[in-house]
Amino acid sequence: MRIYATVDSIPEGRVSTYGRIAEEAGIARGARQVGAALRDLPGDRKIPWHRVINAAGKISHGSPAQAALQRRLLEREGVTMSEAGKVDLASYVWP
Repeated sequence: MRIYATVDSIPEGRVSTYGRIAEEAGIARGARQVGAALRDLPGDRKIPWHRVINAAGKISHGSPAQAALQRRLLEREGVTMSEAGKVDLASYVWP
């Protein structure tokens, strides 16, 4: 699937947004489709889902546990977040 291939190409320590992934994958106005694909990601797929955030630079998971996991994974890769949980897109966004 093009979405998974695109997400898989995000380098460690960088992030992208749902909308940018959709554009890179050739899916016009497909940000929600990207979100659904990542939500339904099979457990055996080793895709760096945690590197995808919303256009405001924030984590979009509704589950506090998933949001905390995503934040830990990003911080482990060197992505810093503000106290409010916002990533500076100018510093970390890919491409």
